Amino acid sequence: MTILSKPEWDCYIQLHPEAHLLQNGEWGELKVGFGWDVARVKSELGAGAQILFRRLPGGLSFGYIPKGPIGTGWDNLWYEVDRLCIQKRSVFLKVEPDAWEPVSSEIKAELPGFIPGISVQPRRTLLISLEGGEEDWLMRMGQKTRYNIRLAQKKGVRVEQSDDVEDFYQLMKQTGERDNFGVHSREYYQRAFELFVKKEQCVLLFARYEKKLLAALMAFASGSRAWYFYGASGDLERQRMPAYLLQWEAMRWAARRGCLSYDLWGVPDYDEDELESQFTRRSDGLWGVYRFKRGFGGELLRSVGAWDRVYKPGLYRFYLWWLKRTGRLSGG
Repeated sequence: MTILSKPEWDCYIQLHPEAHLLQNGEWGELKVGFGWDVARVKSELGAGAQILFRRLPGGLSFGYIPKGPIGTGWDNLWYEVDRLCIQKRSVFLKVEPDAWEPVSSEIKAELPGFIPGISVQPRRTLLISLEGGEEDWLMRMGQKTRYNIRLAQKKGVRVEQSDDVEDFYQLMKQTGERDNFGVHSREYYQRAFELFVKKEQCVLLFARYEKKLLAALMAFASGSRAWYFYGASGDLERQRMPAYLLQWEAMRWAARRGCLSYDLWGVPDYDEDELESQFTRRSDGLWGVYRFKRGFGGELLRSVGAWDRVYKPGLYRFYLWWLKRTGRLSGG
């Protein structure tokens, strides 16, 4: 197995253009600035993984492979990955493959000695197809969503590209306080934007009415896929439906880059029957988000989730106890 430098990893990723954005070298660089270490490894048979290591007290760590490994033949990776994790004094290694349920026998065979773990990334999402023309996209949407996109256009909402991360962050803070969710620091958004925009893999879009900033989003693209990771909306002029037009323009941006799908990245982790029966009644957590996102006509998918390889069983049990005690082990 070979440990690759960032430039070597970039060359490797070019051979795997459909690798998930979270395996992109820039994502590793982003995390290095916020408390993580990164190692990039490749087996002789071509499988590879970008591994993030989070430092823990007492010189310990845990390893994390988000949306990887890349390629096939993962079993050729694990021996050397284990050695690396042991060198880092990792309590466990968490792997979240870039794959959808059902969990295939092939995936299970690629993860020998792993047990189901607690996911870091959202398990369930809506994936919008960008195949066909814009009229095809509209026809796949709900009638109300189509109406709201056109309403925003008629009511004078304009969407523009921006590099003003400060204004984006201020709107994110406002949204987080109103809707009770955590936001990253301004420095985090700034670094993410700077790393990916230079590769034309990121766009920051603002929706304005006259000169007032109403809503904003930051989307990313890699290969034939795009992702909506961060979004914010203010309390001004909400009747003009700016968030709908904003997503529409993000889809158009992704399509211009050659993307065939746009991942809305996160809805409540329930099956479709329950989502559809409950979304008009619930607004807690991600339920309000689902009410908004469902109208864009995406396919509801669920990832295969996280799988853990345990190196220090006693400390791993403590980790699970801590998650349960702090409420981070709760489902739903």
